[in-house]
Amino acid sequence: MEKIKTPFKGLIILEPKVHEDDRGYFMESFKKSFFQKHFPTIDFIQENESKSKYGVFRGLHFQKDPYAQTKLIRVIDGEILDIVFDLRENETTYKQLYTINLSSLNKKQLLVPKGMAHGFLVLSKTAIIQYKVDAPFKPNYESGIRYNDPLINLKLDINQQDLIISSRDEKWLNIEL
Repeated sequence: MEKIKTPFKGLIILEPKVHEDDRGYFMESFKKSFFQKHFPTIDFIQENESKSKYGVFRGLHFQKDPYAQTKLIRVIDGEILDIVFDLRENETTYKQLYTINLSSLNKKQLLVPKGMAHGFLVLSKTAIIQYKVDAPFKPNYESGIRYNDPLINLKLDINQQDLIISSRDEKWLNIEL
């Protein structure tokens, strides 16, 4: 697996080695020894999967300490615009946005460190997203930011009438930093 650094500390793109032939392909999507070597402080405890249709926007979510989560996101089927917003005050990328297309074709994964809000927009007809976390979900520590917060300045390449946002995500407030 190749590690590709981004301008954001700890935000890493992982690109697996894909072995393709006329039968299909094989790849290691996760290898504990790789993570122990390169990311020794991360211990994933749970894996989640979601399926969404075109235009679904989920996020921007994060959990507050002491249950902040590191996430490892990948797309099993389809394509998404994956979005992170840095909430770490001590980083040079504080209040900055990072986006990347993740898909079942490019097979890239995104390692999102604690302290970042995360969300995604489904760009394909449907998308199945799988992600690992290193801390349990705790509703009392859950938080989020509205996708259209002017501070984030997120530009979504989708018609507004095609955008599907849950009532829960619609209720998040603009960020107050």
